[in-house]
Amino acid sequence: MTISSDVIQSVAQQLITEHGTEHRSIIEKGVLQVAERWTEEDGTEKDFSNFCLENFISSPSERQILFERFLANLESLYGNLHRIYRDFNWHLHVDTGEILPFDRQFATYDVFAHVTDDFFKSRLAFIVLLNFPLYTLEEKETIGKKWSRREWAELRLVEQFSERIPAEIQQKRTHAYVQAEEYIYQYNIYMENVVTPEGEKIFPQGLRLISHWDLRDEIKAQYANPDGLKNQKLIFKIMERIVDQSIPRQIINNRELSWEPFSNTILSPQSGTPVTYEPEARKRYEILLQVFKVEQLVDQYTPQHPSLIQRSFERDRELSEEEVERLFTSYLSSPVLKEIADIIKHRLGRELYPFDIWYYGFKEGSDYPEEELDRLVQQRYPNLTTFQKNLSKLLQQLGFSQEKAEYLNQYIMVDPARGAGHAMGAKMRGDHAHLRTRVPSNGMNYKGFNTAMHELGHCVEQVFSLNEIDYYTLEGVPNTAFTEAMAFIFQARDLDVLGITDSHSSRKHLLALHNAWQTMEIAGVSLLDMYIWRWMYEHPDADAQQLKEATMELAKKIWNKFYAPIFGITDQFHLAIYSHIIYCGLYTPDYTLGHLISYQLEEFLEGRDFGKEVERICRLGCLAPQRWMEEAVGSPLSAQPLLNAAERAIHHYREEIST
Repeated sequence: MTISSDVIQSVAQQLITEHGTEHRSIIEKGVLQVAERWTEEDGTEKDFSNFCLENFISSPSERQILFERFLANLESLYGNLHRIYRDFNWHLHVDTGEILPFDRQFATYDVFAHVTDDFFKSRLAFIVLLNFPLYTLEEKETIGKKWSRREWAELRLVEQFSERIPAEIQQKRTHAYVQAEEYIYQYNIYMENVVTPEGEKIFPQGLRLISHWDLRDEIKAQYANPDGLKNQKLIFKIMERIVDQSIPRQIINNRELSWEPFSNTILSPQSGTPVTYEPEARKRYEILLQVFKVEQLVDQYTPQHPSLIQRSFERDRELSEEEVERLFTSYLSSPVLKEIADIIKHRLGRELYPFDIWYYGFKEGSDYPEEELDRLVQQRYPNLTTFQKNLSKLLQQLGFSQEKAEYLNQYIMVDPARGAGHAMGAKMRGDHAHLRTRVPSNGMNYKGFNTAMHELGHCVEQVFSLNEIDYYTLEGVPNTAFTEAMAFIFQARDLDVLGITDSHSSRKHLLALHNAWQTMEIAGVSLLDMYIWRWMYEHPDADAQQLKEATMELAKKIWNKFYAPIFGITDQFHLAIYSHIIYCGLYTPDYTLGHLISYQLEEFLEGRDFGKEVERICRLGCLAPQRWMEEAVGSPLSAQPLLNAAERAIHHYREEIST
């Protein structure tokens, strides 16, 4: 039901008369916030009036008690529900063997689905909405600059109840995302059975690569292989087959058949003759469309942010879509990137191919063959049990004190991932963060270790930003990009942990070039993700075939605008290979933002105590993005520091090769 404006004004005036004009702003906002979310099920206008008159609190001491009790009870609720969620999803997320049908049913059971409903039905949500004001993104960016941490914590509390999404809609949303997640996590290619047009098997026995992570990382690994170009071309063709859906269904997660990707021929392992197959056709885009449809169901219940696009940017990232798009397009338009491409061509001794967006030669130790890196990993961490046992020592290598390393170690558990790997933090103090990475049957390899280092960055952030936070509602980071930034910082130190350290004076310049090129690659993916969601909202009745065609066309347009001038090749669509586009709902912009943030953090950390500064920065918690950046490194989020460093690196490189 709609509460009339006369009733809203009358209730507000009665409260102002009772509590004083100094509370006018909070009262007027609070009464309106409750009215906007009050439904017929909640009661009559009289019930609304009585509720507001009975539950507004102006006494500072009583407001303090209200605030503290909500924080304590929310931590207990969210923390324990999260533990149940982790248990219910265990067999989908952790490699425990075959997934059984009831494992999927447990995973689709959303333990959080009824939380919002219950808080509104019990009127607890209305108590918070009445007593603590919500603010727009613009207000947070302006007046929020002067807020104390307590004021930010109050805002984060009331934001828990800014939207009233019914439990049945939440459950449908969870079901769609779990289905998408399972589709992606089972998308493996057995490379031992992939052959060249000449029928040659060029990949080792037992090599199983998940799309897109492992396919991409295998392209990176092949730069250290003198004969790696043909391997890269073969993997790239697989990527194209996945994106355009011409890949045979029978090849996915199946080690029994041989496949030649260029002619797209499946061969019988017994006779070597071609086998009839069905292409995947549209499955990838049917999954994405299901995610879109379920987000449309949510839209009507979030009037302040009536699309996933607005929820993703304005609500979750607290950065406008337009601001982020400008940042990405400006970065991709920088002439610095063409100069980096020229350096790569010089290093490779050839013209660039489209897959050279994943060039890895600036990375410290990138000239080490993958087999050698695998050997080094096996020496130190032959399995996840050893990795877990040596985690404290590893953290000390990174720069944490023994005391702090042991503290972190007690909160981080290591699990074998069914997918490529991820980190799952806790939601209550004292619980564990879970680090997950994929480990082959013959033990941990470099790919798994590199992923583990990335996830370790997430876990360290999660432990500090929860267990050492001053207010529970400030736990975490401003948005996902910031935890990705911390993950990139740890991942960049993977070879240091393995004992491969380059003391050469050009190290920081190579790091700048590496970061600049990686950011270029993912920025295009992020734009594509954004444009796909715009297209779906503009074409809500499109089918999976139309979505596939639109995705490929958008990928080509982005490539032709930003990448073709650098690579000299047009009409490429492999930016669409990223699995996150399919199952994560506008996640990839956080990677680009994360790269930019991580470089600013790297510059700040240089010459400082790594362990102490990482802890200090993580303890800032869930402030607004620019406030967090100012307190972390003393400057706002910007692409310019990375571009400036890349320019200096280009100048250094030119001097080096001319002498």
